[in-house]
Amino acid sequence: MAGELPVVGKADFPLYVVSDEESGGVLVAAEGVEGFFVDPEAESPEVAFLRAHEVEKGRRRVEDAVMAVMNRQREKIGEYFIGRAVLGDPGVWEPGGNIPRVAFRFFGNRCEYPEAERIWPRWASGVALEKGEWFRWPVNYQGAWLHVVQNSWFASNRRAARYGVEDVVHLDGGQISTKSGFYCALGEAVNGPGGYFGSNLDALADCISSSFGEGPPARIIWRNFQTSQEFLDHTFLDSIVGLMREFSVDLATC
Repeated sequence: MAGELPVVGKADFPLYVVSDEESGGVLVAAEGVEGFFVDPEAESPEVAFLRAHEVEKGRRRVEDAVMAVMNRQREKIGEYFIGRAVLGDPGVWEPGGNIPRVAFRFFGNRCEYPEAERIWPRWASGVALEKGEWFRWPVNYQGAWLHVVQNSWFASNRRAARYGVEDVVHLDGGQISTKSGFYCALGEAVNGPGGYFGSNLDALADCISSSFGEGPPARIIWRNFQTSQEFLDHTFLDSIVGLMREFSVDLATC
């Protein structure tokens, strides 16, 4: 069962890279960040980048900043549009070759899933995601896991569609106790570990109706459906079943 937090080490490479969207110039590249993955009601706009490898000191203000999440191979796996960012304390270089802390004030968007701060380093580690890994995190992390799935999927230039080749998709209702968990399980079943196949009803409809790639799965088998019924409200389940029927997807429950 999901419960304890998996062990995730700190990144020893620039995981977060903030740049000017227009010019592409890098403002800061750092291993960690504080104050960006926060509850929506958090008031302080200051964001601190930790163990910075690169800092642009020539400009103190950017109107259209973006933050990329990078993996160990220096490939972009996630992206956030920030908006206005103003450099605060630029920090001081240490003999080891980085700046312990660089402060910015963000006046635009931040991520409303605090748990994503712990999930991104796992995705960026270079170690392949395992089947069912999303389920081994605590239940309250499932919304953040789904957020990372969706963000990474589109940041990697993939479409809302099926990339797998299996005609029959298997869902284990014993693992599905939240709406986010349903989409995590479905995305993995259709497109493999870390795969995306919708994050709400409208997005699921987009995925099913897409003509790209292999098209929608022909059959979905939802095992232990009764267990899911104990946790998910009937309105949500009825909407899922109705959507499948609308797009002629054969959904079998057992």
